[in-house]
Amino acid sequence: MARDKDDGRGFGDWLTDRLFRGLIWLALRLPPGPRVRAMGWAAERIVAPVSGYLRRARENLALIFPDMPEAERDRIARRVANNTGRMLIENYAAADLVAAARGHVPTGPGYEALCKAREAGRAAILVTGHFGNFGFARAALTAQGFEIAGLYRPMRNVFFNEHYVAMMEAVGGQSFPQGRKGTAGFARHLRDGGQAVLLVDQHIAGAPWLDFMGQPARTALSAAELALKYDALLIPFYATRQPDGLGFAVDMEPPIPHSDPVTMTQALNDSLAARVRAMPDQWFWIHRRWK
Repeated sequence: MARDKDDGRGFGDWLTDRLFRGLIWLALRLPPGPRVRAMGWAAERIVAPVSGYLRRARENLALIFPDMPEAERDRIARRVANNTGRMLIENYAAADLVAAARGHVPTGPGYEALCKAREAGRAAILVTGHFGNFGFARAALTAQGFEIAGLYRPMRNVFFNEHYVAMMEAVGGQSFPQGRKGTAGFARHLRDGGQAVLLVDQHIAGAPWLDFMGQPARTALSAAELALKYDALLIPFYATRQPDGLGFAVDMEPPIPHSDPVTMTQALNDSLAARVRAMPDQWFWIHRRWK
C-alpha cells in the first residue's frame, strides 16, 4: 500500500474500492426489484449531490437546453442519477440481468441485418452510448447466440478495474482493454467475422470535433474506421428503460451506410442525439462530454 498515490494502487484507491465493494455487497443482499430501486434512490439522493455529478448534469443540460426551465433541468438531472444507480447494480447482479435478458429478442431493422451478417460470416460493430442500460442489450444479444466483444478504457483505480472487467464479461462476451495488445485482439475478433460493441459518446482527447446535440464534441472515429477496414456492418442500438423502471426494450436501427469515417461517425452522433432529445433522463449527462 506504500506505492505512488498516482499509479491507481495507493491507499486511497484501495479504500475507495473497499467502500464500493461493501455497498455492492449490501445491495446484492436485497431481492432484484428493491435492490434496483434502492440503488437508484441512493445515487440520486446521496452520491450525485455529494460528488458534484448532479451539478455537472445541470450544467450540461443548461448548455444544450438553455430555454428549459431550471426546475425541469433539475428533475432530469435527478432522474439521470437514479438511472445511473440502477444501471450500476443491474450490471453487478450479472446473473439476474442475464436471466432477464434471456427471453428478450431485440427489434428493429438492425437486428435483422445483424442476423443475416452472422449467417454470411460478416463482422458487425454495434454502437451505442451511455443510454438506458447498454449492458442489458449486450446480454440480450449474447442470449441469442452472438459473441459480442467489447473494447474498454481501463479504470485508473486498478482495484476497481479488476471487478469492473469481470462484471462486463459476466454480462456479455470478452472485453479487450484499449492499447496495442487489446486492440489487436479486438481487431482479430472482427476479422474472424465476429460482433463487437463500442460506445461513441465519450470525450476523446485529440479526436475530431463533430456535432453532438448542437455543440462541438470531440468524437472518436474508430467505430467507423474499423467498419470500413473489416467490411463490418455499423449498427446503432439502444436499450431503453421502460416506465416500470426495471424492464428494457432493445431496438436496433438500420446499419449506417459505408462512406467515410467522419460522415459515418456524425450519423452515429445524430442517432444518439435523437434518442437523448426524446428521453433526456436516460442519457449520462454526468459525462464531461463537451470540454
